Amino acid sequence: MSNSKRLLLFAFRAALFVMIVGHAVNSSQIAVAGELQAAPVGTFSIVIIPDTQRYSDGGTKASGKEGSGKEVSLTNEVFECWTDWIANNLKRQRIAFVSHVGDIVNINNREQWAIAHHCMNKLHGRVPYGISVGNHDMTADGDSSLFQEVFPKSRFASFHWYGGCFEKPSNDNAVSGNNANSVQLFEAGEMKFVALHLECNAPDKVLQWANSVLRRHSDRHAMVTTHMGLGPRDKPKNSQDYFDAPKGRMTWIKRHGKQGNSAQQMWEKCFKLHDNLFLVCCGDQSRTQAMRLESVGKHGNTVHEVLSDYGSGGIRVMRFVPTKNLIEVRTWDPIKGELCESTQIVKDRKEHQFTLSYEMRN
Repeated sequence: MSNSKRLLLFAFRAALFVMIVGHAVNSSQIAVAGELQAAPVGTFSIVIIPDTQRYSDGGTKASGKEGSGKEVSLTNEVFECWTDWIANNLKRQRIAFVSHVGDIVNINNREQWAIAHHCMNKLHGRVPYGISVGNHDMTADGDSSLFQEVFPKSRFASFHWYGGCFEKPSNDNAVSGNNANSVQLFEAGEMKFVALHLECNAPDKVLQWANSVLRRHSDRHAMVTTHMGLGPRDKPKNSQDYFDAPKGRMTWIKRHGKQGNSAQQMWEKCFKLHDNLFLVCCGDQSRTQAMRLESVGKHGNTVHEVLSDYGSGGIRVMRFVPTKNLIEVRTWDPIKGELCESTQIVKDRKEHQFTLSYEMRN
């Protein structure tokens, strides 16, 4: 073989080696070839579903008629796709729990609740889950009767992971009762969890109950999902304030009137008091979209507060890696089959794909 041919062969093999190594590097990333890489043995995932308000056609503000004048069926293709993906990836992603941050519906009517019921039924009986009641899921004074019709405590009572709900002393459950505030108990990766789902601007009596739940399960890793958390710190005075005003834990409310607590009040009255709390998830603010705070509780524990409200742009897959004391947070778009790298509102990739430190094993 001539020297020139040997050089060509060497160059070819070198190029092939680079391609193989490059492929190996890519395949070790969290997303490969239009799909989220399977969760490795020894890890598990918790999926956070942001606001699912993307209803269209009949029963919404969008046109309910086709050109022929025929009524168009109510749909929510985003909600459908998200719960389909979760149901199809329970084993692949080792999904141990699913949490919905609220604003399950856009308009609080039975037609939209029927769609929500259908979508969440894909997960029902297959994986533990909880739902926070958002401001769109109740009236201004906190009446969540329609949510309670569709997702009452009786729907979950037979599951071993269901830990009950806030019970009112009277039969008047319309405000705050009958699973509007709930608790779930589950295990994953040799870790025991308690998950609280609190309604938007939960009143004092609900927070007193939440405190009692967290004290009773102080031996468990605690997480809370509630609808309003991070966003414009003060109540916006104009539409641009939702984008540009200083942001943090919100000090204003939308529901329950004088009885309602802001995100800041919920932190002071409940969240910061418990040393087993490590995570607070929220939604509500589509004009903030993605945000996170690392806060310190009264006992010196780190609490990660995480906002996600992507419209149709994706769900959050939180992969727990106990051996490394890390939570790999990935914003995944099941519709496009890709990671969310950037958005018009939040351009920095690190706000969509990031890692949280959390000591899971002493």
